[in-house]
Amino acid sequence: MPPTDTISASFSLCGESARVTCVVDGDTFWLDAVKYRISDIDTPEISEPRCQEELTLGEAAKLRLLSLLNEGPFGLKAGLRDEDKYGRKLRAVYRGGHSLGDVLVEEGLARTWTGQRIPWC
Repeated sequence: MPPTDTISASFSLCGESARVTCVVDGDTFWLDAVKYRISDIDTPEISEPRCQEELTLGEAAKLRLLSLLNEGPFGLKAGLRDEDKYGRKLRAVYRGGHSLGDVLVEEGLARTWTGQRIPWC
């Protein structure tokens, strides 16, 4: 069952300063100083891309996630694991009962997470 849309925030892109409420990349963001990884998708890497196409697609995914998170209230849903090995909270992000991760997949900016990384190049 999807969560209710009770979270509202104004997101920016993360920079070098303190990360409080901002978007890191297409599947990672900070909310109220807590780092989250969207659990139902995988997006291209922008910190260590393996090719120019991956970087370009990853930057587009980051900007689209920023836009989606700023469109209005949303909810977070925990899955089987609370955190990943990097200490990020693993959550699916929903609005109006629909996964924002699915939106990114439908737009070609992400893949459904299958439990393993698949190269983008």
